[in-house]
Amino acid sequence: MTPSSSNRNTLLSSASNSTIAGASAGFVSSVVTCPLDVIKTKLQAQKAPKGSPGYLGVSATVREILVRDGLKGLYRGLGPTMLGYLPTWAIYFTVYDGVKGWLGQPPTGYDASVGDLKPSLNPWPVHLLASVTAGATGTFCTSPLWVVKTRFMTQKPEEVRYKHTVDAFRIIYRNEGFKAFYRGLIPSLFGVTHVLVQFPLYEHLKEWYSHRLNVPKSHLPTWSILVCTTISKSVATLITYPHEVVRTRLQIRRRKPDVPPASNSLPPHDYQSAPYRQIHSHVPPPPLDQRAPGSVAPTSGSGPPPQRHISTLGMCVKIWREGSWRGFYKGMGINLVRTIPNSAMTLLTYELVMRLLVDNPP
Repeated sequence: MTPSSSNRNTLLSSASNSTIAGASAGFVSSVVTCPLDVIKTKLQAQKAPKGSPGYLGVSATVREILVRDGLKGLYRGLGPTMLGYLPTWAIYFTVYDGVKGWLGQPPTGYDASVGDLKPSLNPWPVHLLASVTAGATGTFCTSPLWVVKTRFMTQKPEEVRYKHTVDAFRIIYRNEGFKAFYRGLIPSLFGVTHVLVQFPLYEHLKEWYSHRLNVPKSHLPTWSILVCTTISKSVATLITYPHEVVRTRLQIRRRKPDVPPASNSLPPHDYQSAPYRQIHSHVPPPPLDQRAPGSVAPTSGSGPPPQRHISTLGMCVKIWREGSWRGFYKGMGINLVRTIPNSAMTLLTYELVMRLLVDNPP
């Protein structure tokens, strides 16, 4: 087989390799770091400023989770998290390598020093464009899964719990409409700036290690990949973290649907039935004297009452008023503990699986 033919075969298979490697990386990282993600999300969702009587720190948040739900509470939301990470990383790496290849850069795991494929553009602009395109694509496609994940992780003790991921989708859609699944999308898209920092820096560090160790980037030792991912992820997280707090606060807000279900479509009901309150929250509650002893007044969906619409800018102002600039960094410490090993494991898994697929083509 000629070098040119071999290169074409490598490029044709790179998309499927990227999808498999990205999905594998997402699966491993989502399972290992889920408890830290639960803690971080609950910290971000708090309205009380740090230091106030109602604020719960890391240790208090962990105690609350363990007392209420036990160890399984640390894995609440793992289902939608896994469903979110799998397509997110699969889409990300597929688009990322696809854009790089379209602009003349070789795909991950491909040694451009062999054969006739040569980079035609400066790698930094290529990596920037590939990162932005891949990040925005993955964010838009998987936004509903992240909204469901956030709702799972931040449900309060008095709320009727979602039974599983499909149940959460059904309840959110019936109570709040389709738009609810894209709440927090704008700050999520601002979060694309995270990969603008992380992946170009990651590629630059790999290039530096490649020259320093005198080995191709596709054969860097494992320890060097871990160093590259740790540094690049830490820097990117410190710069872009505030968008995560804004996104979480928008995702947990409940709003009424624009068009409520037709009243003639309602089945016979029992006002004291939790599933009924959960799904048909637009029906007025029974009078106080007709409620069962000890019952709680029905609320919208499985969460607190509906809230007025607030824009991304409005939420930024609200967070600032609640806790100044510190409000934008709630959960920052636990997030670094979560994201650094998460990113290191994700990118290392991706690189190793990619090498395996490239070195052993089907």
